[in-house]
Amino acid sequence: MAVLINQQIRASEVVLTGLRGENIGIVSRSEALAMARSAGADLVCTSLMSSPPPCSLMAKGKAKAAAQKESAARKGDAGRSAGRGSKEKVKELRFTAHIEEHDYDTKLRQADKLLRSGKPVQCVVKASGAKESAAAKAVLERLLADLKEVGVKETGIQTSGKGSQVKVNPR
Repeated sequence: MAVLINQQIRASEVVLTGLRGENIGIVSRSEALAMARSAGADLVCTSLMSSPPPCSLMAKGKAKAAAQKESAARKGDAGRSAGRGSKEKVKELRFTAHIEEHDYDTKLRQADKLLRSGKPVQCVVKASGAKESAAAKAVLERLLADLKEVGVKETGIQTSGKGSQVKVNPR
């Protein structure tokens, strides 16, 4: 949202809030600008969603600084995951129930490297049927035993019809 300051505000009337947060009420745009000038402040429109728009008096330069800070914060959020806050994205490593030894070693090294760098890992073993679910659970149990010095499981091994999974957090 762009912040409108002083002459950028086009509404004929505004709902005005003073420098100390006191509610002044509905005044004409020209009167609000005159009050801002006499107080040595800026007239800042805080929302365009209502009529008349709510405006407040702010110390000179504060509005621009606040707007820049807000836009920088929004740009920073855009690079993060869809969820709010700074939740770290969990890396998912996929295995098969009957994984080859060298493939297992490669995935184990990847998980070890991620956990040592402080990132959590979601380990998922896909199973094609109920017969393979026991093998899938065994792969995860072996993985947890191999990673016990660098990671700790967040939850128990969760098993469903399609496989098993476990989330491992760094120690």
